[in-house]
Amino acid sequence: MATTKQIKPFGSWQSPISGESLVQSSLRLGQIQIDGNRVIWTEGRPKEQGRTALMSWSQNQAIRELSPLDADVRTRAHEYGGGAFLAASSRLFYIENKDQQIYEILQDGSPLKISNDKDFRYADAVYDDQRKHLIVVGEDHTNPDHVENMLMRISLDKKPASSIIAKGHDFYSNPQLSPNGTQLIFLSWDHPNMPWDGTQLWMGDLDEAGNLLNLVAIAGGQHESIFQPLWDPNGNIYYISDKSDWWNIYEYSPGGTRCVLNLNAEFGLPQWVFGMSTYSVLSSEKLITSYRDSNGSHLAHLDVSSGKLEAIELPYTDIDQLHSGGNLIAFIGNSPGRPGCILCMEKDTGVLHELQQSAETDLPESYISKPQLISFETAPHEMSFAWYYPPRNPSYRAAPGEKPPLIVLSHGGPTAYSSAAFSLSIQFWTTRGFAIVDVNYSGSTGYGRKYRERLKGAWGIRDVQDCTTAAQFLVKAGHVDGDRLIIKGGSAGGFTTLAALTFTNVFTAGASYYGVGDLTRLARDTHKFESRYLDNLVGAYPAELQKYHDRSPLFHAGNLKCPVIFMQGLDDPVVPPNQAESMVAALKKNGIPVAYLLFEGESHGFRQASTTIKAIESELYFYSRIFNIEITDKLKPFEIFNLT
Repeated sequence: MATTKQIKPFGSWQSPISGESLVQSSLRLGQIQIDGNRVIWTEGRPKEQGRTALMSWSQNQAIRELSPLDADVRTRAHEYGGGAFLAASSRLFYIENKDQQIYEILQDGSPLKISNDKDFRYADAVYDDQRKHLIVVGEDHTNPDHVENMLMRISLDKKPASSIIAKGHDFYSNPQLSPNGTQLIFLSWDHPNMPWDGTQLWMGDLDEAGNLLNLVAIAGGQHESIFQPLWDPNGNIYYISDKSDWWNIYEYSPGGTRCVLNLNAEFGLPQWVFGMSTYSVLSSEKLITSYRDSNGSHLAHLDVSSGKLEAIELPYTDIDQLHSGGNLIAFIGNSPGRPGCILCMEKDTGVLHELQQSAETDLPESYISKPQLISFETAPHEMSFAWYYPPRNPSYRAAPGEKPPLIVLSHGGPTAYSSAAFSLSIQFWTTRGFAIVDVNYSGSTGYGRKYRERLKGAWGIRDVQDCTTAAQFLVKAGHVDGDRLIIKGGSAGGFTTLAALTFTNVFTAGASYYGVGDLTRLARDTHKFESRYLDNLVGAYPAELQKYHDRSPLFHAGNLKCPVIFMQGLDDPVVPPNQAESMVAALKKNGIPVAYLLFEGESHGFRQASTTIKAIESELYFYSRIFNIEITDKLKPFEIFNLT
């Protein structure tokens, strides 16, 4: 029997998703490795103050935690981290967040400290079994104003414990030993480039002691991005390059360099963190790879001789952290209809094991708003893209003629992307009667290098234009209420949010999560990894200081006429709290409704369950007050300055 739907205004629908349910049994699934018959991964636990644990599974052993119960497996190298553990030859190493040192987990489960330099951070280790060394990216913070990056070897049975094997470039990543242990490959890049702008792939010889000799650059350059180099069993090298506009797979061998497959699709990703993996070598003849096109991610076998792709049909639209080893293939799979999970496939049988879900939810499908891909022209003959989520709740409908409020999501990076993967936080809004549009604005990954470079020198212009156009496109199509347009974003997405609110009159409210208001301060204060990022996004600093001033919302805060809520971590080294505080002070002074929530113990990106709950519930409360929406949620009020 059909259920009669209640008529209630959009935004006021009662939802089965609470702030608490967003973190109920929720996990941040991270890096994966395979060692022998074990799949090992990291999982962040919001309910344990955001700590990251090291977990394992094998066919003859259930899921268990490998790391000590008080361990927090996390590196702060590049601030964003990644590559925080290594499993190899039945040995297991990890980096402890508390002191940033390397530990080995012994057979009895106890941790043994391997490194002992409080001024260093480490990441992206490989194990040299012949020499009993770790080869690792090191980051020296002895002088906080002049952080140095390098490649190091750390002896596991001799003193001195560590020595530098390569330095001189601003950044290093992806060290990989040849199968016979005689050669090493790695990536480097230098300011002002980010790794998706230009990197070099190096190859060198290792002597008996582990010193690096005879270095030669075999691929890459200032205007070519190299991603994830790997050896095959015969000593040939695979890597991903975007020199054809798209990140495609290449092979380097004694016979020369060739493109394995030239396809208008992305086999690589922007290397924001260490340890990213989109493909793996199965044999000298075959790779397993994931790639992204306009329809999402795909998993496939790739014959390296013919360049033939053989699709592996799976119900996942987003594939991440792809690894293989022994008889196993492991990855994180996401789809629009359910939370992401760690999966393991047996090579010989194709049997798929679901190891761990990122969240437990019993949300019926009737509540789930499925993403719809939309495209719209943002400049002559240039299209941009977004995922649109209409309101959905089987118990409610709005009165005839009413249209829902729209939340425009501006992702971070800005060189990142929004996928169609299931997001319970998006469903939090759509089940209440809000519409969502998640914009892959110019500069986003997934559409080739030329699309990424649309943002070159144009951050704060093209991204803002695309987000505003997405909102106007949906208004014109009759899908949403043009008088209730909200924009929100975090980090770089927070800058796009504040710029859109300041330099356009399209939106009527906004939410900034650790967003940038003053580009000049960001250029001066941020960490080494991103300290020259703005040279390409805005202009050379300080030579082109006027551009920074012109595009900074703070210096034009008088133009911002609509309410904004700010969320900020107290311990954020990427976008310090002074960014939010300056904007809040300006809006207070100008009489604009504004709210400010500061979270102790949080860095760049929130990790704690209590923070996640408070942030999203506060955002809902803020919109309910601004738009006079009667909500059923019992939320704790807080002060909204200048709201009468």
